[in-house]
Parts: sequence; structure tokens; C-alpha cells
Amino acid sequence: MSDAGADAWAVYLLECADGRVYTGIARDPEQRYAKHLAGKGARFTRSNPPRQLLGWVWVADHGDALRLEIAWKKLPRDQRIAALQTRLATGP
Repeated sequence: MSDAGADAWAVYLLECADGRVYTGIARDPEQRYAKHLAGKGARFTRSNPPRQLLGWVWVADHGDALRLEIAWKKLPRDQRIAALQTRLATGP
């Protein structure tokens, strides 16, 4: 996992083969990405295979991860990617 803390969750973005961006949460985003690649992830990524893991940000707990995931899912594709990049550049 990471040294993000025992209760930490990640909100991650995947770019899919059709160009759409999938947003999800996981305790271990790299392991979750591997599941998506193997066709064992979300229903969306089984029909829209991921092309690349764009990145992830750590949040304190599951509730924070769900709230951030919902907020990002409301954004258009480009704004979602920009939100990730901003969080990566500035931290939480």
C-alpha cells in the first residue's frame, strides 16, 4: 500500500480505451488497477478497458474518499483530470 496511514483511502482516475475517465476509490490503487486490467474490476471497466492509471490522491478515511469520488464524478473529464493534477501538485 503506502505510508499514507492505516485508515487512508485513495481516490484514483483511470483513462479508458475509449478516452473516458473512470473515478474510483481503493485502499491500494495499484492493486485495484490490476484488477480492472484483469476484467475483475467495476462493470464499467469490464466494458471499457482501462488504458492507464492517471494517478491517485490519499484521503484520511473511507468517508472522505466517497465524498471526493462523488465530487469528482460530477466534473467533466478535463476538469476531473485537472483536479487530480492540482491535488498531486499541492497536496491535500
